[in-house]
Amino acid sequence: MPLPIQDEARAAIAAAGSLPDTELDIAAVALQLARVDAPEADWRAAAQRLTAIARAAVQAATADPEADAGNLERRRAVLVAVLHGSFGLAGDEQTYDDLANANLIRVLERGRGLPVALGILWLHAAEAAGWGAHGVDFPGHFLIALEGSHGQLVVDVFAGGPALEAPALRALLKRVEGENAELRPGLLRPMAKRDVLLRLQNNIKLRRLRAGSMETALACTEDMLRLAPDAAALWREAGLMNQRLDRIGAALACLDRFLELVPEGPAAERMRLLVAELRQRLN
Repeated sequence: MPLPIQDEARAAIAAAGSLPDTELDIAAVALQLARVDAPEADWRAAAQRLTAIARAAVQAATADPEADAGNLERRRAVLVAVLHGSFGLAGDEQTYDDLANANLIRVLERGRGLPVALGILWLHAAEAAGWGAHGVDFPGHFLIALEGSHGQLVVDVFAGGPALEAPALRALLKRVEGENAELRPGLLRPMAKRDVLLRLQNNIKLRRLRAGSMETALACTEDMLRLAPDAAALWREAGLMNQRLDRIGAALACLDRFLELVPEGPAAERMRLLVAELRQRLN
């Protein structure tokens, strides 16, 4: 008997959670996460669109020898033409907080999404073309970096794919952190694929929390843990959410796992006190 759609998708996410980061198919995992949140959506059509994007990226790369040889500006132009030109993708500025903007199926249907959702499609296309690329966890605004033998080129996918040099990055940072903010080491460090996917889901979790839906925020956190079973901070969050929902046994299980991963330090001490308090409530 076939599994229900959400169970099937969650099994696929858990399987991805056992893989090393380099083996993750970032778009395929994002598609499974989207199936969980929109089980009624046509995920097969979305999968076909991902295949079409990959095929178009390969064809465009082959047709541009400079890009294929490593010219990062040409690679950027090729991906802009494919993703924002041929496939009509764009950042959703009008309904930015719509949950559909973080669901890859809906993003592919609507052609609109959050920076991280669009970034996953850029990473998917770049990988298909055989080009190096990674996510950039820039404060308040997810970016993409195209990799080359002589450095990298940072791109704002939400704005349609322009390259961002130091002055533009500084201006972006000031919009997020205030006029006194300045560029500093570590701002452009590469993100692992798993961390990109977690950032995607974190958008959903935070919007559900703001809406007062603790149960659905917890469900999102549990899906994140399927993908990242050793993410200590997520175990702590799941434990605290379960506590607020008065699910004491589940809260204890999550916090015990957090303490296995983080046995020392101030956070561990606080969680030990909470665990002792919760165990007393069970007695």
